[in-house]
Parts: sequence; C-alpha cells; structure tokens
Amino acid sequence: RDLAKVETAGSSPVYRSKMTLFRIFRKRVFCTNHRKKANGEMDYKIIRLIDKPEIKEQAAQWFHEKWKIPVKAYSESMGDCLAKRTPVPQWYVALENDRIIGGLGVIENDFHDRKDLAPNVCAVYTEEEKRCNGVAGALLNYVCADMRKNGIDTLYLITDHTSFYERYGWEFLCMVQGSGESEQARMYIHKSYPQ
Repeated sequence: RDLAKVETAGSSPVYRSKMTLFRIFRKRVFCTNHRKKANGEMDYKIIRLIDKPEIKEQAAQWFHEKWKIPVKAYSESMGDCLAKRTPVPQWYVALENDRIIGGLGVIENDFHDRKDLAPNVCAVYTEEEKRCNGVAGALLNYVCADMRKNGIDTLYLITDHTSFYERYGWEFLCMVQGSGESEQARMYIHKSYPQ
C-alpha cells in the first residue's frame, strides 16, 4: 500500500495513505486563505442550551441534519440537559444572529466500547462556510471551561481527524472501537487544570 508514517502514538506508529495526507494538506492550505470580516472578527455567540431552551427543536434538527442521528435522539438528550438533573448531557451552539453555525454536545458515551472514558464531547460541527474562523476552537474551549465549572475536569472525544484537536489542548489517548464501525477511531482526552 501507498502509506506514510505521520505520527507515533505511544509505541504504535500511525499510518495514513498519501492521498489522505494530500487531502488534509490541501484543505489546510485552502482554509488558510479564508479571511474573517474586515475588523478580523466574526459576529457570533456561544450559547448553552440551558440558557436558551427555546432553541431546543431548532438545535435538535440542526444536529440531525449534520450527523444523520435521529432528531428524537437529540431531542431526548437535550430534554435531559434542560431537566438540569446532572452536569451531563449538555449542548452548545454558536449562533450568528439566530442561525446556528456550529455546535457540539457532551454526553456520557459517543457510541464506542470504552464506557470508562466519559463524558464525551460529541457532534462537533461547524458550517462549511464558517470553518477556519475559530468557531470550533471557541466551542471546544468554552465547553471545557463550562464543564470545569460543573466539576468535570476531564473530557474525551472520538474522531478520525489528526492534528486538529491538539491545537486546543487535546491529546491522543488511544484507539477505540466505535459501535457498528469496521475501523477503530482515535480517542482524545482534555484535562482542565485549576487556574
């Protein structure tokens, strides 16, 4: 196969196809050409669903459209969030005016076999035309700080991305088996420390 070693995780090398590396590189170069507004800022706010419960159905529909998980599953999780019984689950969106341009959630398990690695950041997504403007990074930083306020200083997430989450203080932890997936996914960890 036409593979290239891209990093080492513990003692196990991680390999990616040269075509995948080309796509990643091309995307990074393309993204660096995107620019923010003339003043260098985007006009959006990060909102916790518990602070704006009236957007629950809009948010559930938005996440469904991005990830193809049934709307009912998002709606139920968001209902649990709004019941405020426990710090998890929680849901967050980035709003530009009243339009959702990014979002993520925190749930106990993001459909993988390592139930001990919880809670999990899930459903991280930024609208394509808003990418490379710091929206996902702002969401990730916000959720880590918010969870810390709620007594949760360690978060996990699964992804097949490499070198994105590291920019925001996440570290590769291990490979995990996703439910119904043929290949393993990368598990990342983020620890928040007292300021």
